[in-house]
Amino acid sequence: MAYTARNLSVLAYANGFTLWHYTTADPSTIVDTTGYFNAAADMLRVGDMILANVNTAATPDAGVFVVRTNAGGTVNVSDLTAFGTTDTD
Repeated sequence: MAYTARNLSVLAYANGFTLWHYTTADPSTIVDTTGYFNAAADMLRVGDMILANVNTAATPDAGVFVVRTNAGGTVNVSDLTAFGTTDTD
């Protein structure tokens, strides 16, 4: 699949930092590929965080990506740091 602009939204902005939310049926291993967010390069800054719901069409995951680089229109985000991966009951 591919990046979908309408699925990226601002949650908060302060002091040059933006907290985003993104939802997609793509698994995190696709989303964290260099270039996935290139179409949003003019909005994303290094250090921005993207709270994400990924793999929504299968076994959903949630977590955060951090924008690591954004140069020449090429965006790279960190691997997903997952939230709520343990359920002991």
